[in-house]
Amino acid sequence: MDLDARIRGHFAASAQTKLAAADALAAPIARAVDLMVKCLLAEGKILACGNGGSAADSQHFAAELLNRFERERPGLAAMALTTDTSTLTSIANDYDYNQVFSKQVLALGQPGDVLLAISTSGNSKNVVAAIAAAHERDMRVVALTGRGGGAIGAMLAAGDAHVCVPHANTARIQEVHLLTLHCLCDGIDTLLLGNE
Repeated sequence: MDLDARIRGHFAASAQTKLAAADALAAPIARAVDLMVKCLLAEGKILACGNGGSAADSQHFAAELLNRFERERPGLAAMALTTDTSTLTSIANDYDYNQVFSKQVLALGQPGDVLLAISTSGNSKNVVAAIAAAHERDMRVVALTGRGGGAIGAMLAAGDAHVCVPHANTARIQEVHLLTLHCLCDGIDTLLLGNE
């Protein structure tokens, strides 16, 4: 096996996936930026959730907003619903793992807030439940999915934003999700602070 060639193949596949998705995803990402900026300007907050790599992406995004992305600015209100192990395990133990995010959304979310819901398959049951809870709280949803959007794509409201990566491979979808998160951060900073 030529490991070097295999690695170069991953780089090429990742780059090709991103370039192929750019036209399809630019408008929904711009819509997501607009939703998030309106939320933040109205003193709302962004709650983020996902499982596994998508949980890490949720935390990454919240950190970029709370601290900074590439430019100096005051912190922005965002939190990942994936980090409090006492909350996660108590909900999973006392109720059901499918409620680990939705119970937090119902407790913390306010009308006008935004839920960033990340699921490569679009079918993560606890993320689906979080979206239903967000709609119940009159929140907007920005969904990052792949594989056609799954159950999440079917349940989004007209006022939500859906960034659905046109690919079936989990690694490629996650790579585009990370780029999308950086586009969201840059777009938020640009709308709030202007061009550099």
